Amino acid sequence: MSGELGQPQAGPSHAGLDFPNPDRNRAGVPGGVIRRAGSQGRRSWIQKVLEQITDSPLQWVTPSEVVPVAVLAVQRYLLEDEPRDTIPKPPLYCYDVTISDGVYQEKCYLDPSLNFLVYKNILKVGIEMKISRVSCLYNEKRLGQGILCIDNVHCGEALEAISLETPFRNSAHEEVPERPLRGGKSHYLALWNNEDPYGDIWLTNKQPEEHNFNNTKIISLSHLEMTWANRRNFPALLVRILHKSKLRYYGKPDKKMIEPYQTFLEVADSSGTVSVIMWNALCPEWYKSLRVGLVLLLQDYSVKKSYPFRMQPLPVDPQIKLISTMEICLNLRDPPTNIIIIPEKQVKPEWRLPKLNHRFITRSELDDMPENHICDVIGILVFVGRVQRSKKKENREDFWSYRWIHIADGTSEQPFIVELFSTSQPEIFENIYPMTYFVCTQLKVVRNDAQVPKLLYLTTTNESRVFITGHRGQPYTNDTKVKNFIHWIKTRTDSEEVKNTVIGGYYPYPPVPETFSKYSSSVKVESLLTAISEVRKEIEDLQYREQKRIAIQGIITVIKYIPHASATENASTSETLRNANQPSTSQAARRENQSQERDDNKRHQDDDPVSSQCFQTTYTSLSPTKKKRILQGPYAKLIPVPQPETSAQTKGNKPDMPSIFQRRESTSTSTIGKARKTISDRWESQLWREKKFGLIDHLHYSHVYPESIPRKFIFEQRKFLTEQFNSQPAKYIPPEGRPPKLDDFKSARSLGHFEVTILGLNHEIAIDVAFLPMYCPEDLRTSQIDTLLTCMNYSCVYPQDGAGNDRLPGPRALAGDIIKAAMKLDRVHIVGILDICNLGNNKVEVYLHRIYSPTNTS
Repeated sequence: MSGELGQPQAGPSHAGLDFPNPDRNRAGVPGGVIRRAGSQGRRSWIQKVLEQITDSPLQWVTPSEVVPVAVLAVQRYLLEDEPRDTIPKPPLYCYDVTISDGVYQEKCYLDPSLNFLVYKNILKVGIEMKISRVSCLYNEKRLGQGILCIDNVHCGEALEAISLETPFRNSAHEEVPERPLRGGKSHYLALWNNEDPYGDIWLTNKQPEEHNFNNTKIISLSHLEMTWANRRNFPALLVRILHKSKLRYYGKPDKKMIEPYQTFLEVADSSGTVSVIMWNALCPEWYKSLRVGLVLLLQDYSVKKSYPFRMQPLPVDPQIKLISTMEICLNLRDPPTNIIIIPEKQVKPEWRLPKLNHRFITRSELDDMPENHICDVIGILVFVGRVQRSKKKENREDFWSYRWIHIADGTSEQPFIVELFSTSQPEIFENIYPMTYFVCTQLKVVRNDAQVPKLLYLTTTNESRVFITGHRGQPYTNDTKVKNFIHWIKTRTDSEEVKNTVIGGYYPYPPVPETFSKYSSSVKVESLLTAISEVRKEIEDLQYREQKRIAIQGIITVIKYIPHASATENASTSETLRNANQPSTSQAARRENQSQERDDNKRHQDDDPVSSQCFQTTYTSLSPTKKKRILQGPYAKLIPVPQPETSAQTKGNKPDMPSIFQRRESTSTSTIGKARKTISDRWESQLWREKKFGLIDHLHYSHVYPESIPRKFIFEQRKFLTEQFNSQPAKYIPPEGRPPKLDDFKSARSLGHFEVTILGLNHEIAIDVAFLPMYCPEDLRTSQIDTLLTCMNYSCVYPQDGAGNDRLPGPRALAGDIIKAAMKLDRVHIVGILDICNLGNNKVEVYLHRIYSPTNTS
């Protein structure tokens, strides 16, 4: 028998197993059009499991043989309510996991009880996985069909390479467009957010086409505004796109909509500008083909009263009337809208369609821009941070994706600092790296001059668009400031760019205010303070790449300096020990952070992560004096981090210098030796010695992982580095050759950091966190550099020895000052601002961002 059964009648989202009729030959294996390995080939483990579940009287089986399979895809979708569900639930996202046993591929449904493995990025593409229990979920609306469900797994290590040549056992899983295994939703969502278009339903093939206007009646927007309420049929609109918003996904389990998307276009003719809403299935068909500046002919649309609470973006031309009483609705039906892109060469001057007017500003002009000012920027990327995520609402599964970037334009020593949220352009958001020419429109100014340090950065809006390639021919290329930037960029040299650009790492931005009362008024949370007993739950609730800021009360009882050299020396050993003990079964992973709780003496660090201004940005157009004062963030005249070449920075080599707090033997007389006061690299309070053995819980989260270390950017390795600091992809991407390791790339910082132990006020729970020293050089004039609080007030990295400024002490003096300052806080109740970060795969970091003592809480 050929092993080929009838094609299953799989609906748009029900492509699963096709169970054979019992009267058929028992050699028939469930699964649609079945492919069998040749008689001489290796037997498929997937096929054997399916045979076992077919013969089982139960709906689940424990495979007789558990062998490793490779994970090729993890795909997310919204599962609609089942008929038995009577109470609406919040959105429930399901996951289909594609596995390969080396003979076949199979798409399986992941039991929702294992969703947390995806939330924590433990179950991800490219790893080896052992499935210890499977079941069959039947489709009761179709005859003899079901899908293979994964009920229990053990997630292993990443594989060096996985072949994509193995075929699907069930040919229905190869259909285009791809369909989820369950539910009525016709498509997959992006894995980590809902704003990005994902999958093959999103078309890009819409092209301009010439139109014969002889029989086309056109109505102006101003005339339509006055007459739409009395019309049944509306003449065509001829408009230009001025703004395009990111996508909004509004799917819910109890709403049976196939493609519940919405996007806004701001369009204009000579009489006014109005909002156009594109709904549902039109979004996958048109969204990626429409861009700002295109001229559209819209026919068979509908008009409704505008939503009163939506703020329209400002018109590009202040002379154009802003129409806010109505909205144009485009739908696939009711009525079916007809959209035509008019080629620019057919656009006639007498139509008087508005031109695009950009609001480009330079970095030197930003200092004078008011709060909430909308602007466009152009520059070269000098820092690209890792992708991070933040919850849209507490207790929900929806997240924003964002990253921090720095843009230089040559008009200032300071770069633009931009909080770049996903703009529904994943092809750009996931492929930006330093040394790229970068344009971003519709950015909003965020500033607070009353805060110390002053706050100043840009953030994206709903209408922001990003451009990194194809600048030639864009409307903004004729802008004067764009031309000035292009002229400036020609003076730069590749060697300078390679030397001074940085990618990835922990980025603690924005900084918090100088007093706790200002901090209290600046945050929007239900509970301002988190009890130290609740910190573990806060950490365990974090999902992959989620970063959250909390405030706790406690007492600093231990502080230990970890120099850069020691961190590098012990990095690989530390990682090996941790990875060897990581829980990876679905049961053990629930206890996820236990592998981090080790003895303090075994937790040497790799390196310290970046502060909010983590790197040098020297430009060839600047003078040598100015190069020493390149800003590392939004504040004036901050000191850069020098990057001296030392043997201690070479992986595997021991440092030439001893540990910077190693006790040195006196070469003078014994009297002088006794008089000399040595400094220890670790301070422990008497309170800690009294309480540490009676704790009910001690959380260890001071480890700094390689992903949190900013790396010097190497253009030739841009693909590898970009992948490391992007989110985990939904589908496996084979590496090109043998990829390097992240530790092989030089850190953009060469400073050490501190491990700080904070004891709860009730002396029952303690937490170890990492602390990065920061300060502002103005403090030298006020002699306040010897306080721990001052070091945390600012967002400038403390310079290395030999930074080019003789007034500044090196890290040896810094560490001593901070440890002495910590001793002064002995038994003092402080408020600590903590940044907690989930890096995925059971890796969590907690950073002490700021402390407030009784002197600065008001």
